[in-house]
Amino acid sequence: MNSRVISDFAAQEEKRVLSLKPVLAPRHGRYGDHPHQSYDAWPAEDPGAPLVILLHGGYWRYDRMHLTPFAAYLARCGFDVLLPGFRRSGGAGGYPETFDDIARIVDTLPEGRPYLLAGHCSGGHLALWCAARGLLPEGSRWHTGRLPTGVLALAPITDLTATRRDGLSNGAALQLMGGEADFDKRLPEVDPLTLLREAGTTGVPTVLLHGAVDEEVPLTQFTDYAAVHQDLRTVVLPGTGHYTLIEPGAPGARAVADTLWEMSAAFGAHRPGGGTEGAADG
Repeated sequence: MNSRVISDFAAQEEKRVLSLKPVLAPRHGRYGDHPHQSYDAWPAEDPGAPLVILLHGGYWRYDRMHLTPFAAYLARCGFDVLLPGFRRSGGAGGYPETFDDIARIVDTLPEGRPYLLAGHCSGGHLALWCAARGLLPEGSRWHTGRLPTGVLALAPITDLTATRRDGLSNGAALQLMGGEADFDKRLPEVDPLTLLREAGTTGVPTVLLHGAVDEEVPLTQFTDYAAVHQDLRTVVLPGTGHYTLIEPGAPGARAVADTLWEMSAAFGAHRPGGGTEGAADG
């Protein structure tokens, strides 16, 4: 999704995963009046299944359809899955609307349940931001004490300044923030790395999972964030790129499901059947 030169391995991975046929969810809902304020739901058969809210990537610009196969995969792994949309850059969103929607999603859709918030790429940025909302000044429109039970950030954007500097996805960070004029002023409110510099932790159990050969997001995004997040758990998958984390049945996706089950155990969820083998079938 950016203009950098990538290897054949990375190009084939991106094409393979992003060309997967979208999966229609069994249920749909709304959390607001705008057309983008909607969500897809894959309810679990087990009423005690852990709730996972997925935030899609696409550099804050693209819709959630590319993540529907992965959402359906996690449902087959035993999770209760919600995949929301939100107002996006280049249209009705960007600062502040995208952040308004994400805050509204996590403040309303869990309906009081413990839940894990997972996000891929720019969705990972939004998930990490949600975990840091308690660090915002009390006068901020997004400050809250109602934080996720846990956050799993998959190959996330963590540093908007570096994203701007590196020109990822043809200026996606600038577009999100409304251009150069307000970038620095708005940064402390919405940048996970900036929010953590003084506090050192969000207080939310957080795992950062990424592939060792990710060519989409520079690896320094992961290492620089890990350097300031004092109680972050980092999982690095050898030989894994950016997109196979969300490719149903791939080793990267199985590692994501395994990690979600490990995190779910902290609030009493029990994994059915003891594994995800065969979860990609059907």
